[in-house]
Amino acid sequence: MTDAVIDDYAEETARLEGILGPLTEEQWLTESGASGWSVADVVLHLAQSEEGVVATAGGSSPRAATAAAGTVDDWAAQMVAAERTAAAQVFSRWRRARDAAVHALRAADPQVTLEWVTGPVKPATLATTRLAEHWAHGLDITGPLGIDFPDTSRLRHIAWLAHRTLPYAFSLAGQEPAAVRCSLTAPDGVTAWTFGREDAESEISGSAGAFCRVAAQRLDPAASGLRATGAHGATALRVLRTYA
Repeated sequence: MTDAVIDDYAEETARLEGILGPLTEEQWLTESGASGWSVADVVLHLAQSEEGVVATAGGSSPRAATAAAGTVDDWAAQMVAAERTAAAQVFSRWRRARDAAVHALRAADPQVTLEWVTGPVKPATLATTRLAEHWAHGLDITGPLGIDFPDTSRLRHIAWLAHRTLPYAFSLAGQEPAAVRCSLTAPDGVTAWTFGREDAESEISGSAGAFCRVAAQRLDPAASGLRATGAHGATALRVLRTYA
């Protein structure tokens, strides 16, 4: 499982590298889908986060730095503002950081937890969060530039993460955790992905692409076409997330 998700994480970043490589200077400076950030800013943020993976694999914890900034979003904004530079340098930095992060996760003991933003996670879970963030920011980059960015089977990892994170999402919203089953249709339009107990009284069903976009807060749940049933389905859809 660890090798498979790291392979998919590496593939997702390779796809993004192929998109970024041909961009013009004007495109790098285009406002991205991440409010207040250019495409270059988004890639700088990804580079900084990948460097965080390398640091945590080496025994450091990012929690003190993020806590000192206030929130994770505050920390990210401050880091990007402090280190903006030319697009070519940002691109090189991200590629180096990505390569180092993939190597660090492959070399890590799959059973030993690593310290991350919200607490300790195993390497496979950390790789999943990195895949999810690169995919979400890939949407932020490709959308404004009109570049095709089709859904792939790698979304299964992101959908798993969103379901796995539901107890945390409920707690952030001041709600008690509840059992919610997710029944999703994969990007091929045929394969079914299911997460959660079969006997759960609440369920979210529909497109995996829409589910992942809602979890990444790139799509309004009301416009997603997803169906929420049971006592807790609508709340789960509202609080769904893949990040700290």
